[in-house]
Amino acid sequence: MPKTTLLPLLASGEYCSGQTLADALGVSRTAVWKQLNALSDLGLQIESAKGRGYRIPGGIDLLDGARVRAALDATAAGLLSRLALFETIDSTNAEAMRQVALGAGPGLVCSAEQQTAGRGRRGRTWVSPFARNLYLSVVWEYHQGATALEGLSLAVGVAVARALATFGLPAVQLKWPNDVIFEGAKLGGVLLEMTGDAAGTCQVIVGVGLNVAMPGAAATGIDQAWTDIETISTGGRPGRNDLLAALLNELLPLLAGFEQLGFGPWRDEWLALDAFAGQPVVLHTGAQDMAGIARGVDKRGALQLETAAAGVQSIFGGEISLRPAL
Repeated sequence: MPKTTLLPLLASGEYCSGQTLADALGVSRTAVWKQLNALSDLGLQIESAKGRGYRIPGGIDLLDGARVRAALDATAAGLLSRLALFETIDSTNAEAMRQVALGAGPGLVCSAEQQTAGRGRRGRTWVSPFARNLYLSVVWEYHQGATALEGLSLAVGVAVARALATFGLPAVQLKWPNDVIFEGAKLGGVLLEMTGDAAGTCQVIVGVGLNVAMPGAAATGIDQAWTDIETISTGGRPGRNDLLAALLNELLPLLAGFEQLGFGPWRDEWLALDAFAGQPVVLHTGAQDMAGIARGVDKRGALQLETAAAGVQSIFGGEISLRPAL
């Protein structure tokens, strides 16, 4: 019995009797009890009360493909080729890459309730508790190679900021090259991966992770300050299906037009959201540290780092992190 069959019956957070669950699923109460015990593998708390049944305290906000599609605007709906939702998966980027190898084309979107091997940049683990955050990957195809994609991760950050703004959430900031932050704490991130011909036709997988309602217990493995949408929301936080649709409303048109338009149309908006504009920073490249003043980005998305020794230098992506200088 798939967990996705049982979980919607408990998603509201209200008590549901064992017999009601058994009748709805067409199984024995013993089978229901075994399945409820198995939900602990997902990190979900199941509460029981004599005479009332079982519930998930606070409920859970499950992904629903029909609800996501209903919230798409006409442009995004026309660009979406397939929405693949998973219960538990190793990584949405990894699944998207597998689907590309099987012939999937532009407009494929993979999302999941949980990732068991979610990935961030520089080999970091992306903490991915069940039904609490958003993990999605979008596939698009380009024909001018990697050089046509300069600044794409920055433009994706702007698209995420735009999507969040549609819900009236407080303004976020962007940290070069791929982080979405709020008051210095990480709210989300972008991971781009490419397959195909780096000088010709290639497929790009755009991964976005967004903290929505991160349980404190799940966040013990995060090695930096973090926050989530639930924390920064001034009213009720938006649901995960609405958030996913809002992200796709921004991301799909961005990806469809990026090869022709490039980063230029997104640059001013990125600069307005730059969390480190004019601040002293240290770039850690692995090979060396570079101290200087962050002077925004150029039209290709390269960080403009002003150093005492060399003046303003253009720093491109790769294994580079950015931190405020102490």
